[in-house]
Amino acid sequence: MKSLPEWLAYLERLHPRPIDMGLARVEQVRAALGVELRMPVITVGGTNGKGSVCALLEAMLRHAGYRTGLYTSPHLLRFNERVRIDAAQAADAPLIEAFERIEVARGSISLSYFEFATLAAAALFAAAAVEVAILEVGLGGRLDAVNVFDPDCAIVASVDLDHMDYLGPTRDAIGREKAGIFRSGRPAIYAATDPPSSVLEHAQSIGARLLVAGRDFGYEQALHQWRYWGPAGNRGGLPHPALRGAHQLANAAAAIAALDELKPRLPTDMQAIRTGLVTASLPGRFQVLPGRPAIVLDVAHNPHAARALAANLRAHGRFKRTLAVFAMLADKDIGGVVDTLKGQVSAWYVGALAGSRGTSAATLATLIAAHDPGKPVASFESPLAAHDAACQVADADDRILVFGSFHTVSEVLIAREARAKPAP
Repeated sequence: MKSLPEWLAYLERLHPRPIDMGLARVEQVRAALGVELRMPVITVGGTNGKGSVCALLEAMLRHAGYRTGLYTSPHLLRFNERVRIDAAQAADAPLIEAFERIEVARGSISLSYFEFATLAAAALFAAAAVEVAILEVGLGGRLDAVNVFDPDCAIVASVDLDHMDYLGPTRDAIGREKAGIFRSGRPAIYAATDPPSSVLEHAQSIGARLLVAGRDFGYEQALHQWRYWGPAGNRGGLPHPALRGAHQLANAAAAIAALDELKPRLPTDMQAIRTGLVTASLPGRFQVLPGRPAIVLDVAHNPHAARALAANLRAHGRFKRTLAVFAMLADKDIGGVVDTLKGQVSAWYVGALAGSRGTSAATLATLIAAHDPGKPVASFESPLAAHDAACQVADADDRILVFGSFHTVSEVLIAREARAKPAP
């Protein structure tokens, strides 16, 4: 029997393309497995913000007493993070059992790593009889593997430029792909105030009940609390989400709007919503580690996410210097991210990312010299080496920012966790 690491290594080699969008293959295997999600399903997509919306929904619904299933990607420390039942990560054994079932059911059909993971999560949710399943879209929406399951409510957190090679070169094209998770006659939530026309047009063409932030629901911010408004009424005196950043109010409002729309099947009281707001957590999203110097981890990897990160850095407090530990994938808008954050950075510590999509430290250094001339740039063989070098020179009054990719944050977090373990 393969161990979970052996299964994951096998899945990485199995399919000729790491990203292979389309529903035909995964639907054939789902049908062969006989996996159905008969509980309410909430599908969450978007360029940025979808992980936060999922975390908020899970926390609110759990505190309302529901047995939740949450599927997210990618992971930071271990694959098991992707599949959570009642907020607990799936153990190795049930994941292995699900992979074994999928391997038999697929026959000669080739599945990608993500497709295997999606079917495994659904199989575990069905077996555990969760009362609500929250599914995070991996890429796009219309052709993403999670879209083989019909959502009772679909949420698009935002639409911006990212993954253009797969989704199209414009916000309209990307919005059309992300709106593919909407369903006729069912609620669809757009969490930002700037929907591309394609999102509005698609919702209208299929008869989805579209609610748009700022038009159909929204929020008003105050110093120590905020107010939600929507079709089901107003809720005042709400605590700010535990997730950091003013932009999290938009994500929280979208989560509340979705729960209002699903109230006949998933009634959720205000105490559950309040408790969910203050207990939701999401590693790697403006995650501030304890101690000095301050260390901030953020997976921001496109200009849209970088704008939110820049706002959070400005609100974080006063620091003598901010040392940026930075690594990004080559198919991302590296220059756009540097332009967005250069005003917050005192010096750059760049690390190479391995793999076919990785960017060399030399390439990163060249791009930073072009977009943020005059700033110190030091190059290293990996994000971890860059992190260690920044820690060597940082004073207690400095801030170290680790960002640019899930891979960047993951490498640093894994190493820090290993170093923190007591010696046997």
